[in-house]
Amino acid sequence: MPIQRLLDIMVRLRDRERGCPWDREQTWATIAPHTIEEAYELADAVCQGDAALVRDELGDVLFQVVFQSRIAEEQGHFNFAAVADAISDKLERRHPHVFGDAQLASVAEQSKAWEAHKAAERRAKGQGDGALDGVILGLPALTRATKLGSRAGRAGFDWTDPSGVLAKVQEEVHELQQAVHELPEAASSADKTHVTEELGDLLFSVAQVARHLGLDAEAALREANAKFERRFRDMEAQLEAQGCAVRDATPDALEALWAQAKLNVG
Repeated sequence: MPIQRLLDIMVRLRDRERGCPWDREQTWATIAPHTIEEAYELADAVCQGDAALVRDELGDVLFQVVFQSRIAEEQGHFNFAAVADAISDKLERRHPHVFGDAQLASVAEQSKAWEAHKAAERRAKGQGDGALDGVILGLPALTRATKLGSRAGRAGFDWTDPSGVLAKVQEEVHELQQAVHELPEAASSADKTHVTEELGDLLFSVAQVARHLGLDAEAALREANAKFERRFRDMEAQLEAQGCAVRDATPDALEALWAQAKLNVG
């Protein structure tokens, strides 16, 4: 079986005598950043729509699970089979309408039941039962802002429609502008504390706009990043053809080249 082959490879890599020196030295903590990186690379492959690349990146993510599981097995905690059993149990438990006799009439009811199951699991683990409990700190800030707003909304603390959130965004823009206006000419890091706070408020509010519109703020920002990159690279190419660099071009020239880049690459 392919999965057994991968498990056997992991055992060999971690072998104290014949394994790979780097793999032998890794711990849960040192591998965790690589796991996060691989997840982002998978998301990038999905955005590109490249099936072969998605396959490869899924393999890298799977290897991270195998790696962490092997470390746990060596320490006598659990193995890969236990991880697979745990997620299987969780999925069956959270889908009683599929694997049991529960009846759910709509997607909204399913979402409500899903959150109820998750809350019950947190209580069983001795975790808090507050509306915001369980929203992990390690998430990207934009994603976490969306989840915090969603949780608060389910608890009854939310705007009624997108227009209310957009008004909040405008309010936060004004407050940020005011904070920037009040900065001293030679501002120190301490002077910028209030500006940082207002910028954070604005970003949080923008995340809530996306949530109310049913959009993924993280995905929207990734696309904006990609669009900026396409246009900037095109502008660089235009300047290179003229024997010029970005830093040497005038603001008016850059503005014209940027407008052309938007036509060239979208």
